Amino acid sequence: MGPLAGEGRREPVCGRRDDTAPLAGAGATPALQVERRWTWGAHGLAERPRLRSRWLPAAPRYAGGVNPQTDSLALDAGRLQRLLWAAANAVQFAFTLAWTAGWIALALAVWALSGGRRRVPLRMASRCWAPGLLWGAGARCEVEGAERVDWSRPYVLVANHESVIDICALFRAVPAPLHFLLKQEMRRVPFVGWYARAMGMVFIPRENRRAAADSLRRSAALVRDGAILCIFPEGTRSRDGVVAPFRPGAFQTALAAGAEVLPVALAGTGAVLPPDGLFRVRPGTIRVRIGTPIPTAGRDRQALAGEAREQVLALLARRG
Repeated sequence: MGPLAGEGRREPVCGRRDDTAPLAGAGATPALQVERRWTWGAHGLAERPRLRSRWLPAAPRYAGGVNPQTDSLALDAGRLQRLLWAAANAVQFAFTLAWTAGWIALALAVWALSGGRRRVPLRMASRCWAPGLLWGAGARCEVEGAERVDWSRPYVLVANHESVIDICALFRAVPAPLHFLLKQEMRRVPFVGWYARAMGMVFIPRENRRAAADSLRRSAALVRDGAILCIFPEGTRSRDGVVAPFRPGAFQTALAAGAEVLPVALAGTGAVLPPDGLFRVRPGTIRVRIGTPIPTAGRDRQALAGEAREQVLALLARRG
């Protein structure tokens, strides 16, 4: 038999909430659903829709506000990014070794065939080797102030030191053959040590004062012969980007040679190739800002060191 008049049969639409479902918890939100109600009336069975409220369960909450699923995805993405950078740096390191060995071998061949002339092999470092390494590192080198310097004259060039890539940036920026005062350990490095010795660069032993004084005398003789000699007067690379006091011994070379001191500021090299850790290269912009030559006549080395450092700091503080 059908239902009696006044009684109804209910069929939920949109999933009516079951009376046996658990009560709404904290944070649940109300929602409306349409419920069909069938009743017997004067004209037979009729449908009477009715709105009925129900509670939707609250969104899940996680301890500390961290979703384990999204947090795990973030960790996986970070791990993948580190692996990709490690792989890219391995390729860059292999390219650096091959590029350096190839160009030094070619430069030494040119040096030997030319009877020991150094100008062309030194310019090969500036026009071929250094730009290639900067390209391989994804670094763009911007030079400021080179047009205000007479590059036909000898200088003792002094610069702040943050990274191994400083040498590449200076080779690229200086439009003249460039020599370096290098630490003694570089003499034993294959290819680099061979090239430096052939080009007449000076090695300085930092532990032996007498030998260091002899190296500074040879440096002064090199500058007197017309060379541009680069010295990093901080003595070591800066780990935090702070420019350390300049050691006055480096300026004795300029005084002995009667040459002007040329301050140069390097910005961004430590970000491209940090001084600590493994070969961890990141693309970036390197800015080489060349200052104003400082006369040395009648000056002492302490005053020269202070003035050169102040000029480097002012160049680093310049915006852009």
